[in-house]
Amino acid sequence: MLEQSEKLRELRELKEKARQGGDPRKAQEIHEKGRMTARERIQLLLDPGSFTELDSLVRHQCKEFGMESTRALGDGLLTGHGKIDGRLVYVFAHDATIFGGSTGETSARKIRKVMEMAIKAGAPVIGLMESAGIRVQEGLAGLAGLGENLFKNVIASGVIPQISAVMGPCVGPITHSLTLNDFVLMVKGDSYMFAAGPDAIESPMKQGISFEELGGATVHCELSGVAHVLANNEADCLRQIRRLLSYLPSNNLEDPPRIQSADDSGREDPELDKVIPENPNEPYDMKEIILSIVDGHDFFEIHRSWAENIIVGFARISGNAVGIVGNQPKILGGALDSNASVKAARFTRFCDAFNIPVVTLVDTPGFLPGVEGERDGIARHGSKLLYAYSEATVPKVSVITRKAYGAGYVVMSSKQVRGDINYAWPSAEIAVMGPQGAVRAIFSKDIYEAANQEARVSELTTEYRNRFANAYVAAERGYVDDVIAPRETRPKIVDALEALKTKRENRPPKKHGNIPL
Repeated sequence: MLEQSEKLRELRELKEKARQGGDPRKAQEIHEKGRMTARERIQLLLDPGSFTELDSLVRHQCKEFGMESTRALGDGLLTGHGKIDGRLVYVFAHDATIFGGSTGETSARKIRKVMEMAIKAGAPVIGLMESAGIRVQEGLAGLAGLGENLFKNVIASGVIPQISAVMGPCVGPITHSLTLNDFVLMVKGDSYMFAAGPDAIESPMKQGISFEELGGATVHCELSGVAHVLANNEADCLRQIRRLLSYLPSNNLEDPPRIQSADDSGREDPELDKVIPENPNEPYDMKEIILSIVDGHDFFEIHRSWAENIIVGFARISGNAVGIVGNQPKILGGALDSNASVKAARFTRFCDAFNIPVVTLVDTPGFLPGVEGERDGIARHGSKLLYAYSEATVPKVSVITRKAYGAGYVVMSSKQVRGDINYAWPSAEIAVMGPQGAVRAIFSKDIYEAANQEARVSELTTEYRNRFANAYVAAERGYVDDVIAPRETRPKIVDALEALKTKRENRPPKKHGNIPL
């Protein structure tokens, strides 16, 4: 019995040592900066008492450069599973108190293990990232371990949701794991992400470029588009992860969670009848329409500050999770450029992978013209959006609120790319190009010979708009299924989604398509 007691005492001591993490002075430094340790982050993220830790007794096996004398339990990484709102999730968190949260062969294997378990269980995997990069003392072994994990990211893509939160600096090749995730969250003022390692970024630092300017949360949320959600602080970031997961199924074989909505499915909004300005070139805020039609006026926007000329995000309509895509007339008149196309295409493909219906609100004059756009490859990037909508087999419902011109009309969930149910408001203008441009192309001689050219253009534009560029012409040909009063938009979408609940659509068998990357 005494021997057994000794073994149990040893176990308790080891578990307690693992629970305490690395150098307590580093933990104190983290707290003094107003930040959390890895274990504190996991505890706040998950339902209370639900975390089960795995591999807490793991140690690295490196014996080079004096590493044999510093073999901390856990090897700088916490892994395990728990629950969020009662649903199973797998989680890993870098522990910056041990080797700066750097990744070695053993810690990479820990991540890979939870990813494999998550795939088998059909549960989301969440990474709380704060890593100094690949552990250089371990040489190629650490890099190979990361490479194996990147392969797992690809295998898990479209099978389980993958979410990462950058909770501190993330440096070097480990950032590629972030970009392979479905969603990346960053914390304002505390998150940094650099694809290059510390030595490679030392030179820019000497030139007066700060970490924030090089790869801070603002850079990646507003300029690069690598990050999807900007949080005010760590606690807010963890709350945002929980909120995001509430819209998502656990895996690609499940439907998204449904809740009982207190919002009336038949609710109409008379204010929508007045939202479109009389002047067709005057902007308005598409978010007003989105907030009007979704349950509880609650919209979880993704990529809020990047490519703002298009809006994407999650909401519920009659208790069902939906993905929302909408042109934003306030920015670039709602025109599509390369970033907007990529933003909406990736979001649409995610929704399709995880059985989330897509609701599209259309007001676009088409693709943004100009030398810069052509050199940026707008034709290629725009085709990604076309590809995403064409490929998607989830229910697709669209509403044309105002402009739907040229290729912009086609790519935004039109009948021609197999939109299921397409509505238009009476204010909709659906045409090859804007009425004024069309008139100048068709009646150039007439306009040139007119005594008052501008008056003649205005007259012909009104005539063209009434005869060709309106919702009823499209309705006559069946390109839209109905012209509806704006106030009816929510109940009409509710009805459409209900009618499409049992939708099944088969495509020709193939290994995969060749999206224009």
